[in-house]
Amino acid sequence: MNGSLHSRPRLVDINLNRGPAGLGFNIIGGIDQQFVRNDNGVYVSKIKEGGSAALDGRLEEGDKILAINGVSLENRYHSDVVELFRSAGENVHLRVMKKSDLSNGPSTSKPDRQPSSSTLGMLALFAGAVSIIVIVALYKRLK
Repeated sequence: MNGSLHSRPRLVDINLNRGPAGLGFNIIGGIDQQFVRNDNGVYVSKIKEGGSAALDGRLEEGDKILAINGVSLENRYHSDVVELFRSAGENVHLRVMKKSDLSNGPSTSKPDRQPSSSTLGMLALFAGAVSIIVIVALYKRLK
């Protein structure tokens, strides 16, 4: 359907050559380290400057890696995925779902955070102390 809000996910195949520092990116996720609620997927958490992934330019933080050398990363433990990457060889083929196509996936923007009750308590205590100092100073001035 043209004009539909729901488009097909954009899948990208990326071939990287392992460099002296590996493939040049870090991952997060897996069955035991869910990065996205109700999703056992594996995501790119960091692109290392000057690494193979950065030099290639297509892999981005927040992208979901679906497969490595044709092996699906679905429902795998994080340590198993790390081992797949380590043993993948010099030329590595990745199947990736771009982050812009993930409806509930991570984003590079920081989430809105609410101040904790201890932060609000300290702020209230500080405001109270300043108020007392101002009142005492005004009282002494009026005498």
